[in-house]
Amino acid sequence: MPQRMYEVRWHGRGGQGVVTSSELLALAAIREGKYVYHAPEFGPERRGAPVRAYTRISDEPIELHSGIYSPDAVVVIDPSLQGEVASVTAGLKEGGLVVVNARSPAPGLVEQVRKLNARLWLVDAYSIAMEIFGRPLYNTPMLGAFARASGLVKIDTVLEVVQERFGRDPKIAELNAAAVKRAYEEVRPYE
Repeated sequence: MPQRMYEVRWHGRGGQGVVTSSELLALAAIREGKYVYHAPEFGPERRGAPVRAYTRISDEPIELHSGIYSPDAVVVIDPSLQGEVASVTAGLKEGGLVVVNARSPAPGLVEQVRKLNARLWLVDAYSIAMEIFGRPLYNTPMLGAFARASGLVKIDTVLEVVQERFGRDPKIAELNAAAVKRAYEEVRPYE
């Protein structure tokens, strides 16, 4: 029996690599034999403006080419956006998944996640990024965190596509792979 389509909506700000995270997830899924659809959504195109990206993954060809309005999972790359609960959780499916870059979740987010009987996972991608890159580059740590929380793609596959994407500069590829691994190991479900 074919697996139903799995939809992921990524939330962040311009310049944080939201689109890159979605693209890397799509590439990992392709490598694992899945069909994918990946697309960015921009508002005012400037650094720091809210940005969303979408990733659809399925065992069968995908003919739906639009934004994701009822995601199975939401990934919040920018920690300041977790306070925008209505926007972040809009349309999230009952029993869905929310992965947030935060040491502790915003109270409103916890309340909304519980109402939806969803799972909430947290990772301190800020600290990981500052220790590894020396600046707040959250996209690859959040990809690693999502891979662990969702189980949708294998960590080894994610590391392969990260190496390929950043391979022109071996040092950058190595740092991004380290960030993915560390977030994969450190992400935890919120109890």
